[in-house]
Amino acid sequence: MNFSSMLQSNSEFHQEHHSKSSVYLQDFVLGMADGLTVPFALVAGLSGAIDCSNIIVIAGVSEIAAGTIAMGMGGYLAAKTQREHYETELARETKEIEEVPEIEAKEVEAIIEDFGITEIESKKLIVDSLRKDPKKWRDFMMRFELNLEKPDKNREVISPFIIGSAYAIGGFVPLSPYMFTSSIEKALSISVVATTIALLGFGAFKGACTGVSVLKSALHTCFIGGIAATAAYSIAKLVA
Repeated sequence: MNFSSMLQSNSEFHQEHHSKSSVYLQDFVLGMADGLTVPFALVAGLSGAIDCSNIIVIAGVSEIAAGTIAMGMGGYLAAKTQREHYETELARETKEIEEVPEIEAKEVEAIIEDFGITEIESKKLIVDSLRKDPKKWRDFMMRFELNLEKPDKNREVISPFIIGSAYAIGGFVPLSPYMFTSSIEKALSISVVATTIALLGFGAFKGACTGVSVLKSALHTCFIGGIAATAAYSIAKLVA
């Protein structure tokens, strides 16, 4: 197997195993973190100003609906921007390989020198191998010069769904107690406990997926989420 074939094989394996899973996990984390904190701040802030659980539920559901759409749209635009950026750079690298191959060859040599390959014959072997296949040469430059990997073609559909769904699921955790009791104080107390437990569970899940200590991730997520929720609640109380 020559160098170009090895590069293509490794690149395809890396993208399939690492990029798709980690990117979608980031989307889930983003949606869930916002879903647990923003609606909590709203319902908790309203609890000190309104003595009617129905109004809080209506306001909470409206916020979750708006937040879900906004977060989903943000995920779509982010994925679309990433794809467009990749395609623009891909076209530029393709053009440079065609028009200034010697300059691009020098750039390849500089890149592989950073990996400790300094022997002239080794560098020449790699450059010559890439020159035989412009497509693999272009992919090499995208990966190692620009640090860009080909985006998942389905991300513009999947990412908004994951972010929006995670936001909605997270949002109903602090809101749901207000749906089952008319006591504002009781609902707020349950909401605080439920949100704290959800943050701990969410953090533990994130730690398990990323290989970090489950306990450390759970406590860290709960601490950060608690600070964010407290700050948002305090602001909401001031406004209310």
